[in-house]
Amino acid sequence: MPTIHIDGTAHSVPEGVNLLHAALQLGYDLPYFCWHPALGSVGACRQCAVRQYRDEKDEKGQIAMACMVPAVDGTRCSIADAEATEFRASVIEWLMTNHPHDCPVCDEGGECHLQDMTVMTGHCSRRHRFPKRTFRNQFLGPFINHEMNRCIQCYRCTRFYNDYAGGTDFGAFGAHNHVYFGRSTDGVLENEFSGNLIEVCPTGVFTDKTLKRHYTRKWDLESAPSVCAHCSLGCNTFAGARYGAVRRILNRYHSAINGYFLCDRGRFAYEHANRPDRPRQPLVRDKDGTMRPAVAAVALKAASDALAAAKGVVAVGSPRASLEGNYALRTLAGNGRYSPGMAAAEAAAAALLVEILRDGPLPAASLHDLEQADAVLVLGEDPADTAPRMALALRQAARQQPLESVDKLGIPRWYDRAARDIIQGATGPLHTAWTQATRLDDISRPFRGAPADIARLGFAVAHHLGGDTPPVAGIDDALDARAKEIAESLRAARRPAVVTGTSLHSRPVLLAAAAVARALLQANGENARLGAVFGEANTVGATLLGGPPPEELLESLDAGKADTLVVLENDLTRRVAPALLQRALEAARCVIALDCAATPVVERADIVLPAASFADAAGTLVNHEGRAQRFFPALPHTDDLRESWRWLAALTDATWDSLDDILLALAKDFPHLAPAAEAAPGEDFRLNGRKAPRSSRRYSGRTSQLADRSLHEPRPPDDPDSPLAFSMEGAAPTCGSTANSGEKNVPSPAGVQKHLPSSLVSHYQTPGWNSVQSLTRFQEEIAGLCRGGDPGALLFAAPGGNGALAGSPPRPFNPGAGPGLLTVPAHDVFTSDELAALSPPVAERAAPPVCRLHPEDAAAHGIADDTDARIEIDGASAVLRARLDPSLARGLIALPVPVPGLPPRADDTYATVRPAP
Repeated sequence: MPTIHIDGTAHSVPEGVNLLHAALQLGYDLPYFCWHPALGSVGACRQCAVRQYRDEKDEKGQIAMACMVPAVDGTRCSIADAEATEFRASVIEWLMTNHPHDCPVCDEGGECHLQDMTVMTGHCSRRHRFPKRTFRNQFLGPFINHEMNRCIQCYRCTRFYNDYAGGTDFGAFGAHNHVYFGRSTDGVLENEFSGNLIEVCPTGVFTDKTLKRHYTRKWDLESAPSVCAHCSLGCNTFAGARYGAVRRILNRYHSAINGYFLCDRGRFAYEHANRPDRPRQPLVRDKDGTMRPAVAAVALKAASDALAAAKGVVAVGSPRASLEGNYALRTLAGNGRYSPGMAAAEAAAAALLVEILRDGPLPAASLHDLEQADAVLVLGEDPADTAPRMALALRQAARQQPLESVDKLGIPRWYDRAARDIIQGATGPLHTAWTQATRLDDISRPFRGAPADIARLGFAVAHHLGGDTPPVAGIDDALDARAKEIAESLRAARRPAVVTGTSLHSRPVLLAAAAVARALLQANGENARLGAVFGEANTVGATLLGGPPPEELLESLDAGKADTLVVLENDLTRRVAPALLQRALEAARCVIALDCAATPVVERADIVLPAASFADAAGTLVNHEGRAQRFFPALPHTDDLRESWRWLAALTDATWDSLDDILLALAKDFPHLAPAAEAAPGEDFRLNGRKAPRSSRRYSGRTSQLADRSLHEPRPPDDPDSPLAFSMEGAAPTCGSTANSGEKNVPSPAGVQKHLPSSLVSHYQTPGWNSVQSLTRFQEEIAGLCRGGDPGALLFAAPGGNGALAGSPPRPFNPGAGPGLLTVPAHDVFTSDELAALSPPVAERAAPPVCRLHPEDAAAHGIADDTDARIEIDGASAVLRARLDPSLARGLIALPVPVPGLPPRADDTYATVRPAP
């Protein structure tokens, strides 16, 4: 490791970083604006000035920008130098000549990086007496509020939006200090990562419009570490709440998963938890058929009586419910009478992919692994819509191979502007195989075909990689040449990866991906990875619990073998054929529903037990790589609004008084899920005898919230499931001492633990650093692991076997052979997720539901573009607007997910299409 000297003190620092990175990691307070750990350096703001010396004999030195100076062995600088200090203060002063003095009314106030840096440099008085430059603000959609007059021209926004996230509808306009950052015209920001501008911007130019609708000061929020529930990736978040409502979601850093960024679905879909129609009180249907509110004890008595009188009970769980909720439901119903809640085709695909990850040839890829991959094949999945944060990781993977030319020139990769000038937008081998165009097509080599042809491509790639995969019979020359090209790029890579998913519900596609993974292991060794995408937040967890598909259990109701149905957090209209669901509900003597959303099943239920959402519940989710992660409530529990497992525990003989109790029982019954208990510390954890606070030390509003009723300070609510306190009191989530304090490397007293585990950190804030930029104080290394390690526990051991995963290529797809057009999914990044679709701001971004057909297929069926088409599947029908899509393969029809009124799609579902009258 290089040794550098800062203000006369020697420090060892990591290889290949710049001086600003090194100083911040060492704990020094060095102001900056334009640098970002994920975006690198451009030297635009001139704020991180230090005095740099040539060697130990140089006493004069020169002013240099720390973000542009490599931290190589022997580097010497001074942060405390008087001229450097004055230079940094002058930068703040000239930025303030046009910055409005509106901190008291700015949404960013109190959590503003510009405020922190202004205080840090000592600037405190204004000498500028002339009019300030002003701009007109733009409408940027339902997520982002724009206040351009606060801009300091650091260029972070365009570097993230355009360079990192691939956006095209945002830019910088103008020159000198008259630069405008926005769109060419007012309009919705199209990129699905636009919400990251809120955290990337160091001032209040881009702020959270959803928070603005119910604004509260950031220091008065009670926040809790949480996990995004809107796809299978398990991105880490902070949920902030006040006055009984969720107010915002922030990114919570996890080096292996989301890093510094979230997708807009994960950031803004929280509003579903605030909906006024959400079940918040138990409901019981009386004798005249009217649903009436009931207290918890009455509702539980009604449910208990119904279960006791039942001829047979069947229970349907959910891939969006927690591991604990599904386990409790399985315990209530018994083995064979519990379903994890996925339709048959989806459940089969999920079970196979879990088997491939657990027993197959390659380790499961984290998002960080995919970011570092230098050749990737995405086989039979569209992560841009089903797992957006993975698509962002793949955008970074596409740069890895071109960046090798930057390495050869001796230019560090953190020198972002130079690196991008050198590679000139070049991309490396990223191959995508999907049924239609995707938003990754601009950086990939796309292949478009039917699921069978995608599987044949995968088997051909595996064959050309070598190993034991036989050639694909009857493959045409063009497809074989494409497979050979993909195989050569994967074989030549240092860190290749294959990504697949369950969206197509296609067993041949998944087995083809397994064959490619097996061949990669033989060709590339241990550096290869297998990425997976599942349907929902806890699909993996629900799959590991096992059970038949819901169709089987509903048929037992229809056949009279059971008469009571319990549904856990699942809108069965999305999972089951409408006719079967209708018959089962009519046959059921009693339907008990537990949910946090007013679904059609809840409306039909006889007893409704309101389930806590992610914001007021604790639980565990298992993500796409088999990582169990804990989420904690930002809002206190109430008697009428409980976690699903608590309601179910009251209906069984189980003695589960806390989350720790049910996790112990889960580990006993399912040993392969035992590591889930280690995803976060138990309720009895204390840091030096104290719980972890949910509120910051600056929290000011506890007594004022109830001042209209009482001037006495109420006791904070208890939390029996976590070592987090609903209070500002407790162990500070500090990073420990800093270099500036003179306490660096001072050992802790015996028995004293200095840091909270990363899974219990509820907000980022340390003295002098009140914005999200204080994250650097919570990491072992900047852009590396969190202090004490990243949250979560991996359930899958190192892979070792693949004998049960052999498969053979399917026959090529024949567009005219089926009884209509083969259905394939067309997910919407915002609303295909059940809960996200219930969030009003996210619903504003929803694309209108349409069916997509190839122009030749449309002509053959008499369908014109932008006209209504009637879609019929297994006797059910729906009318959708038709769009002609030449990127779609012949013989296919792409349908939204889901289509109300149509049965769930399987891998061999055909639809008949005709013009709607």
